[in-house]
Amino acid sequence: MAAATPGRHRAVTLSLPPLTDDPHTAPPAPRPVDAPAWPDVTARPRPRPGRTAVARLLVGRALARLPLRTATGAGRSAGTGPTLILHDPDAFYRRIGGQGLIGFGESYMAREWDSDDLPGLLTVLASHVDELVPAPLRRLRGAWVSRRPDAQRNTVTGAKENVSHHYDLSNALFELFLDETMTYSSAVFTSFPARPEALPDAQHRKIDRLLDLAAVGPGTRVLEIGTGWGELALRAAARGAEVVSVTLSTEQRDLARRRIAAAGLGERAEVRLCDYRDVEGSYDAVVSVEMIEAVGADFWPVYFTALHDALAPGGRIALQAITMPHERMLHTGRTHTWISKYVFPGGLIPSREAIEQNATAAGLRVACDHGYGDHYAETLRLWRERFTAHAAQVDALGFDDTFRRMWELYLAYSEAGFRSRYLDVRQLLLTRTAPRSAERRR
Repeated sequence: MAAATPGRHRAVTLSLPPLTDDPHTAPPAPRPVDAPAWPDVTARPRPRPGRTAVARLLVGRALARLPLRTATGAGRSAGTGPTLILHDPDAFYRRIGGQGLIGFGESYMAREWDSDDLPGLLTVLASHVDELVPAPLRRLRGAWVSRRPDAQRNTVTGAKENVSHHYDLSNALFELFLDETMTYSSAVFTSFPARPEALPDAQHRKIDRLLDLAAVGPGTRVLEIGTGWGELALRAAARGAEVVSVTLSTEQRDLARRRIAAAGLGERAEVRLCDYRDVEGSYDAVVSVEMIEAVGADFWPVYFTALHDALAPGGRIALQAITMPHERMLHTGRTHTWISKYVFPGGLIPSREAIEQNATAAGLRVACDHGYGDHYAETLRLWRERFTAHAAQVDALGFDDTFRRMWELYLAYSEAGFRSRYLDVRQLLLTRTAPRSAERRR
């Protein structure tokens, strides 16, 4: 599916049958939706009686065992916990029967289900992910999933398109939910629950830890792979370092350059539109924050070789990376997911084992590894709350209702991943083990 892009769209209305007068189960009023941009969401899922029946049976049994409730026009199930509110149960089960978890996400985008606690509901599901399908039936999972499209591979051309899909949507969109530092990665807080006003300092605390890990100071030659919107480059330059930062996002490059110029640090920090595979030069420190997730498993060897080859003798590499358990990574890597279809095409979250294996093969060793996933859950909660509070501004930017629900689900889904400990985030120090020169594949 093509990326949803800013601008006014031709609108249609998704109509759902009313269920009850209960405000918890009645669907919200329909809103304009750009049908051509969301063909797999706006189209009514086609009947597949056999698959739908299997999905209804398996999902129904799984939901009945979990600490949550379900609500339909027929009433609400007993128990406690977050509620899954099914506005259109038939469409919900049709989509899951046809597309598995992609269908689950598309059903939310189509307003066929809701929840009174979306991150709580998704946390329950993520915490029991291995129990949702009986073990004897898991080998049949291939009937409900598809392989990742070859077009999403992060070749030099593909990587630019994949990055643009997410990061070039609109700087104004990201400004609505990020804090003033425009930092789009996990912060490090001093106390929980995290307060919104604590987020800028928490982001600086994260950046400073990475710069300290890489021993960045006056005169340090720093390479940043993955610019974001420039806050790390700004902070490194303020320490007296000489910074080269590379990105494939034109939106990020332009704003980062403006921010650096406004801070009077243009002589110390340079932002280039450049693929990491094309970086030249030798640097005392290399820093890359949550970039590896966008590289793709096929290109992890190339990425770590590029890190190694950019490092001067005695230099240090500081990485921040989201991770998942190794077996789940292997399974996810073969699967086209809702996230890869709509949010991060071409991306894959690595495991700690995958990082260490690829680093070692490139002549690097992991000298330090620290995880702090609870902090990411709080970071995502603050982003999600701010995003939902700015719904009118999102609409004003030209994004339709389906996009907004997609983004809400993405933020809540990610938060749930960290709250359930399905995901973690880690800061790692890498150093060279031996000289190495490897051919860089495209």
